[in-house]
Amino acid sequence: MEYVKIGNVKIEKTAALAPMASVADRAYRIMAKEFGAAYCVGEMASAKGLCYSDRKTAELLKMTEAERPAAVQLFGAEPEFMARAVKIAESYSPDIIDINAGCPMPKIVNGGSGAALMKTPELFGMIVRAAVEATKIPITIKFRSGWDESSVNAVEIAKIAEANGAAAVTVHPRTKTQLYSGRSDRSIIKAVKCAVNIPVIGSGDVQSVEDCVRMYDETGCDLVMIGRGSYGRPWLFGQIRDFFSGKTPKEEPTLDEKISIMRRHITLLVKDKGEVVGIKEARRQAAWYVKGINGAAKLRDEFSRMNTLEDFERLLERIKETE
Repeated sequence: MEYVKIGNVKIEKTAALAPMASVADRAYRIMAKEFGAAYCVGEMASAKGLCYSDRKTAELLKMTEAERPAAVQLFGAEPEFMARAVKIAESYSPDIIDINAGCPMPKIVNGGSGAALMKTPELFGMIVRAAVEATKIPITIKFRSGWDESSVNAVEIAKIAEANGAAAVTVHPRTKTQLYSGRSDRSIIKAVKCAVNIPVIGSGDVQSVEDCVRMYDETGCDLVMIGRGSYGRPWLFGQIRDFFSGKTPKEEPTLDEKISIMRRHITLLVKDKGEVVGIKEARRQAAWYVKGINGAAKLRDEFSRMNTLEDFERLLERIKETE
């Protein structure tokens, strides 16, 4: 097994779980790790929210030993708040602290955070420097190709991140205006890898072992990160780990195995967030798990209306009846 080091953190060179807001919560991260994810990054938390002691924001920073090595992710547009937030994040003992400079959502970019930082390189550098100087924990940055096709500046941003002390960068090679549509441009990851001396993590359109291998081969990146490709498929991390361990990757799970995995995931979610919130959030997770199963459309509709664990268990029995 090969490894990459981010600061003093040693990570298997297989596949990591991306920081997906409102998706990659603790239950999701634990599932990914149980199946072999090399590294996890938590949901993004507001630097300013942390500084103002927002309880819901702080909750996003909590992690269990089962998730390690793991990072927390912060977003913000003001160096002073970022430095204070990093100090607060330290108390949760993350292995790494990641700064989001790639989120394309209006509520984030309209405040100057996320992908909007790629339009203000000088401010971006100040934010990275403020974070690095506030802690001994490795600071990493996740960003996109650029704001739009006329301003693809990932290489410039990567160099600024490195010059200001970042320990690694993650590149999602779509522009902000693309959101998650179209194909990612892996040549951007390769260009960043050629431009800096710190580890480069590649992200985007990895949905299989073959996609992961191609990402490594085509870009030369130091680690591959998977986001949407893991929806309802935590076993993908195990298949990739098998490949890089010299084993034959396991076949896709049987229906009974998928049901067992889904039950484990939703049980973790409910245990962490309580039945009311947990089942509400489980509706989307369950819908991803049944993709490709006979009668999936009807099952997704029924999952969207479940309210209790009893409803969930009843629907699992229904799935067995569809085959």
